[in-house]
Amino acid sequence: MRLGYDLTIEQTQKLVMTPELIQAIQILQFNTQELDNYVEEQLLVNPVLEQGNSHSEPSEANETAETVTALSEKTRELNSETLGSNELSSNEWAEHIKEREYDDISYKQGEYSKDDKEYSFEQFVTSDVTLPEHLMFQLQFAPIKQSCRTIGKYIIESLDDNGYMTLTNEEIARALNVSEEKVNIVLDAIHSFDPAGVAAMDLKECLLIQLENRGELDEMVERVIKDYLEDIAANRLATIAKEVGITVQEVQEISDLIRSLEPKPGRQFASQSTTRYIVPDIIVEKVNGEYVVTINESSTPKLMVSSYYEKVLRESQNDPNLTKFLSGRLNSAIWLIKSIEQRKQTIFNVVSAVVKYQQEFFDKGSKYLKTLTLKQIAEEVGIHESTVSRSINGKYMQSPRGVYEIKYFFTSGVSGTQGEGISSQSIKTFIKEIVSGENPKAPYSDQDMVKLLSDRGIELSRRTVAKYRDELNILSSSKRKRY
Repeated sequence: MRLGYDLTIEQTQKLVMTPELIQAIQILQFNTQELDNYVEEQLLVNPVLEQGNSHSEPSEANETAETVTALSEKTRELNSETLGSNELSSNEWAEHIKEREYDDISYKQGEYSKDDKEYSFEQFVTSDVTLPEHLMFQLQFAPIKQSCRTIGKYIIESLDDNGYMTLTNEEIARALNVSEEKVNIVLDAIHSFDPAGVAAMDLKECLLIQLENRGELDEMVERVIKDYLEDIAANRLATIAKEVGITVQEVQEISDLIRSLEPKPGRQFASQSTTRYIVPDIIVEKVNGEYVVTINESSTPKLMVSSYYEKVLRESQNDPNLTKFLSGRLNSAIWLIKSIEQRKQTIFNVVSAVVKYQQEFFDKGSKYLKTLTLKQIAEEVGIHESTVSRSINGKYMQSPRGVYEIKYFFTSGVSGTQGEGISSQSIKTFIKEIVSGENPKAPYSDQDMVKLLSDRGIELSRRTVAKYRDELNILSSSKRKRY
């Protein structure tokens, strides 16, 4: 054994992730909301950055048009010229600013005028009525004593989003220090409110309240709801008919009556939780028979470099520390603007390739959605699969057929008899058509659907058909059968 020290020369390859590269990858992966939050953070920590204002006053239309033109030209110069190199030193920044002589008016933003009296419907939003608000309004006119209205408010505020009770009568009486008899009186009044079935303890009571309010409750229907509701859900109508002593057709009529009721009375009202809206990143429009892909500019933050700090940098030649600080901030601001522009371009390229590949979907519908993988688009665009994954994560597309998450177009499937790829979404559409066109008294089994799909050139196993049927929330043939 020989121990010692040696000096050797080796050549190795390593991937070094610079902070700028990490930032660019993060920005590409962000959805619209995350990107807005990230930009807000950068605006707080980087004084050189400013957020552009896309709104202008009508009285300053000519001036604003020139301002926007000048700003866009200078932003393009920053992206094409300044970013051609890695970073600019403090002296280079000073020369760069001095050569271009940026003026303050190029960055002038539109100001809000308090004297503006023009209004439009776009300035207002609607306020949806929630279930508690709807019930509180009816409580004002309920035929109960004024002292009982406090109990009514307590009950209404304790309901869940579906309109069901979350507390028992005993708990309410103990919390308000009243008798259970008073609670029952108020509950009876609330049970007559709209929507029918609200403030019920469970599903059975909810259905009974609705039928009672409609005047369609009799002893047989009440017995079926109380004792055979699970059998109704499983479509075991013959079992119910045998035990109750009526015909299967009569049980079918009771089943149809029960299924016409609302199991969740509160869901027709606005939720009390915050509503989140989808802002599409890409807009696809059909123009002259061709699909045109455009970036939704409103979903992308508009950033620019502050002219004030450029002037400070130009006048700070005698202060090296200030010059170094501002140069670093300017480089960081320019790199952020470049990364956002690169994000827009990458998403545009990926979606353009997707639209080109899935053109039949946009022309004819979901039945013509093809199988598509990240690898196919990566090879088409000339980027890595991970980049494609980041560019479609959480991004949405607005198209003539609706708003879709871009991930929707990347789907697995099977090969048809002609060799073409058929996506799982297309197969689900075919299954929906088969079920909607079947005879209710003799519905198709999973094996029957296998044969029908095979006739259309789609070869699937029975288990796969059953899996797709479950994902569509379609019941089995035994539960779909009508008598």
